[in-house]
Amino acid sequence: MAFSTTISSSYLPRLYSQLSAHDAVAETKPRVCLSNAASSVFQRGLTYKAGFPSHLEKKELYNFKVSASVTADVSTPEVSIKDLIVKGDTWSIHKFGGTCVGTAQRIQNVANIVMDDISERKLVVVSAMSKVTDMMYDLVEKAQSRDDSYIAALDAVYEKHKLTALDLLDGDELNSFLSTLGRDVTHLKEMLRAMYIAGHPTESFSAFVVGHGELWSAQMLSCVLRKGGIDCTWMDTREVLIVNPAGSNQVDPDYEESETRLDGWLLKNPSKVVVATGFIASTPQNIPTTLKRDGSDFSAAIMGALFRARQVTIWTDVDGVYSADPRKVSDAVVLNTLSYQEAWEMSYFGANVLHPRTIIPVMQYDIPIVIRNIFNLSAPGTKICRTPVIESEENQKLETYVKGFATIDNLALVNVEGTGMAGVPGTASAIFAAVKDVGANVIMISQASSEHSVCFAVPEKEVKAVAKALEARFQQALSVGRLSQVAVISNCSILAAVGQKMASTPGVSATLFNALAKANINVRAIAQGCSEYNITVVVKREDCVRALRAVHSRFYLSKTSIAVGIIGPGLIGATLLNQLRDQAAILKEKSNTDLRVMGIIGSTTMLLSDTGIDLSKWKELQKEKGEKADLEKFVQHVHGNHFIPNTVLVDCTSSTEVADHYHNWLHHGIHVITPNKKANSGPLDKYLKLRALQRQSFTHYFYEATVGAGLPIMHTLRDLLQTGDKIIKIEGIFSGTLSYIFNSFVDTRAFSEVVVEAKAAGYTEPDPRDDLAGTDVARKVLLNGIWFYSYFGLSCECVVIVLNQCCR
Repeated sequence: MAFSTTISSSYLPRLYSQLSAHDAVAETKPRVCLSNAASSVFQRGLTYKAGFPSHLEKKELYNFKVSASVTADVSTPEVSIKDLIVKGDTWSIHKFGGTCVGTAQRIQNVANIVMDDISERKLVVVSAMSKVTDMMYDLVEKAQSRDDSYIAALDAVYEKHKLTALDLLDGDELNSFLSTLGRDVTHLKEMLRAMYIAGHPTESFSAFVVGHGELWSAQMLSCVLRKGGIDCTWMDTREVLIVNPAGSNQVDPDYEESETRLDGWLLKNPSKVVVATGFIASTPQNIPTTLKRDGSDFSAAIMGALFRARQVTIWTDVDGVYSADPRKVSDAVVLNTLSYQEAWEMSYFGANVLHPRTIIPVMQYDIPIVIRNIFNLSAPGTKICRTPVIESEENQKLETYVKGFATIDNLALVNVEGTGMAGVPGTASAIFAAVKDVGANVIMISQASSEHSVCFAVPEKEVKAVAKALEARFQQALSVGRLSQVAVISNCSILAAVGQKMASTPGVSATLFNALAKANINVRAIAQGCSEYNITVVVKREDCVRALRAVHSRFYLSKTSIAVGIIGPGLIGATLLNQLRDQAAILKEKSNTDLRVMGIIGSTTMLLSDTGIDLSKWKELQKEKGEKADLEKFVQHVHGNHFIPNTVLVDCTSSTEVADHYHNWLHHGIHVITPNKKANSGPLDKYLKLRALQRQSFTHYFYEATVGAGLPIMHTLRDLLQTGDKIIKIEGIFSGTLSYIFNSFVDTRAFSEVVVEAKAAGYTEPDPRDDLAGTDVARKVLLNGIWFYSYFGLSCECVVIVLNQCCR
């Protein structure tokens, strides 16, 4: 019994009609023979023959005939061509960017990764070698500008690939590749010469030239894999991937046509390992085109969808998707998982790992994308899938819902407002129609329910055109007062918090805005969609990094992250540093407070750190790495040059000069803690200004350690008074120094000896004369009286009574 089937199929040629003037001698690839391709159960022999068009042959229609003989007496089902095309979970997709294939050694590393993958079938999508795409675009630019240096530039491209091939290949594989490379460069010179004469390239000519970088890297990698014993074929995706222009410098894949062409390609190329070109494609008219910038990732995702692959792995030079830009937030962490929507939002708002369109093709088939670092194979990377694994409901925290933060800079806000907008249909439509007419991209929209104003963000380079178009469109409404203004607020940035279902989780928004408020960040506009995937705020550009660090540290480091600067590492300061050394870990674990000492400054030297000083050896570090003391530089470093937004300066000195800076520090959002009595025992108006500034802002001014030997007597007394207790009498030792001296000044001991002993024991002020003259006692009494006055609003008479009681 025998049967035969004849099918017709047309395939994309590798030379397009526009390029016919540059036809080369056609090459015919060896015919492929598939034996025993059908199930061995039927014991049939199948012979499949097909002529392959070379990458420079014109379009033809090929007829394929499949014959099979069945050596059996029983009836058997016919096997269709589709049965010979294997797709599905047996395929894994790998994509390697230009950095990954930038040198001969890196191409070899890529080959090793592919060979180590245990997947049954593998498709490897590669970009051009690092910087080659830019070099090819530069060739086109030089040629159309009639710059003769395009010839030397093309020779440089040729040499780069030739030297790489010489390092990687040998024998027939090397000769074959160098022959192809030389022939391609010859044709490119002819084409670039035509551009040079015409002075202007067509888009298809430019795409054809630029796409050669991917062609060469794919061929080299396939040669390396074959050299390693892998049965491998390379694919020019222009034969398979068909796209349609979509405007705005984008293209849309034609999945139906691409799948048809892929089926035909797989029939001709039954290899289990395929190296495919990224970035390049064809139009339905077989005209060469590209997937635009970041198109290689898009290529991999499309191929993943066409193959119904098990997984798409995108290899890059970072460990995965970070919770924030690690260049701005040094404590950013790699996210283990993201949902498709979360990854989409983060990429839209500036996370530079994936292009937003990369996610679309794989979503419909629930194919996960894994981002991995080719230079750190031990890192598991970030998995992007339908629904990431999350904690159980009872263990969920805010961090579960907020996955990451991203920013967009160089924006401007446009605010269209007026009472005439309220309740008038079509106003918003007219606004955004005017914006569309000037081709501006709207990044964010915010509108209050009162409809009194519409606020939106656009790139700053486009805002002048937008404002001019809106003023022209609403000229009459502005002249009669229905609209009050079209206002532009420049120098803005967007900060977006991204996470699945975070908008419906109580406390997320409050935590976000509380973190911004504590960092003294003013929010200019807010947008929160019902999709529950992001909360977007607009801030001043100069506040953007600080805002990013503030919210990230709040959600990822601890409930409260504090950068500490210690001024005066003397007896009191050194004791405090030792306490922080012993208690920092406990505070972080039990109180969820992360304290990091970013700087220590004395009278002559200072020690600075970007991540936190190791307090177990701060004295040694101060001697080894200390620099000349500069209080202004010290404060700027602690407050502005690190990833923690909350700053506390602890003044452990008795310096009036340092105390004079308190008001300025509080004004700039720096919290102040001090045992220094000078600021509070001077002029009353100076103290009241400090207290008023604290109440008007989110900064704290704590000075309880100025009395009570550091014990919390003020806090304790306040709690007693607030719960109904009354002060009857105040007793105490108002000078520990004098108490010690007069209790120790016995027998024949010299007074000076006792004073020296008290100073050595740490009882006295830095200058013991402040104790002996009664100045320290006076300051303490004054501080108590002022404290009663400021905290409880006591009258002056009451304060005098308290002071008199204290002085008895």
